[in-house]
Amino acid sequence: MGQEEIKAFLIHLGMNINTAAQARDPLACDAREWTFITNRMSERGLNMAVIDLCEGVRYESHPEIAVRGAWSVGRLRGELARLRSLGIEPIPKLNFSATHDQWLGEWGRMLSTPDYYRVCEDLIAEVCEIFDGPRLFHLGYDEEDVRCQSAHEHVVLRQGELWWRDFLWFVKVVEKRGARPWIWSDWIWEHHDEFLRRMPKSVLQSNWYYDEGFDERAFRWPRIKCYLDLDKAGFDQVPTGSNYVTPGNMEGTVEFARAQLAPERLKGFLTTSWKRCLREEREANLAAVDQLAAALRGH
Repeated sequence: MGQEEIKAFLIHLGMNINTAAQARDPLACDAREWTFITNRMSERGLNMAVIDLCEGVRYESHPEIAVRGAWSVGRLRGELARLRSLGIEPIPKLNFSATHDQWLGEWGRMLSTPDYYRVCEDLIAEVCEIFDGPRLFHLGYDEEDVRCQSAHEHVVLRQGELWWRDFLWFVKVVEKRGARPWIWSDWIWEHHDEFLRRMPKSVLQSNWYYDEGFDERAFRWPRIKCYLDLDKAGFDQVPTGSNYVTPGNMEGTVEFARAQLAPERLKGFLTTSWKRCLREEREANLAAVDQLAAALRGH
């Protein structure tokens, strides 16, 4: 699919990414809903599925991570082939933020240890093989701070040089497998100048903003302005919106980015509902897909 504009939906196979108290069993993904949503993506012209794998795969390297109902590697491979037949490029996502790595089970409590690095590298290598050498690999890496872990039973995070050492280690591991690292960019919100100075340009950036209003009057304007700062600094971006807060966000995101960001560095757009692939959450998932498609048609 080369340089075609990214029109992506983040879809959740696994979703144990919130609190340590969250139940790990069973897999919160209905196969019929998954098929329904991905078919809708194809019908609406979306061309990429960023798949949050997490605990949803029975990895051959680390089967202990899987929950009841997790997909086998063979089943996942079959689904990747189906997506490609629909014109949808599958991209893997494993969130290695210390705030969102509950899917790692016990390994998430061994942050920055030799065992942790071994397991994470094993998983990245296996996932890249399953996906037949993806061109992108989303590492998550968002919201690693005390505020976002306030409800966790076990609180652990990296900061300062340890954050950078671990992050750059992940970048090297992904690049060694031939994929381009992709992250949520919110570390820039609190570490603005350091982020712009130390972040490798090879890392694809997804700053995110879910509210309405895209000018200086907006309550979260400093976060929105980071789109402009990343662009000025020469980073490739995939701006990310959602219907999690308001249904009009994706239209505003596309309008703002198309008007303000350099076309050569604007690689496309990503949306998500932050909902599971379950019948009771179908409406939000389909709405997110439809809203991105409509925003792209309108701009």
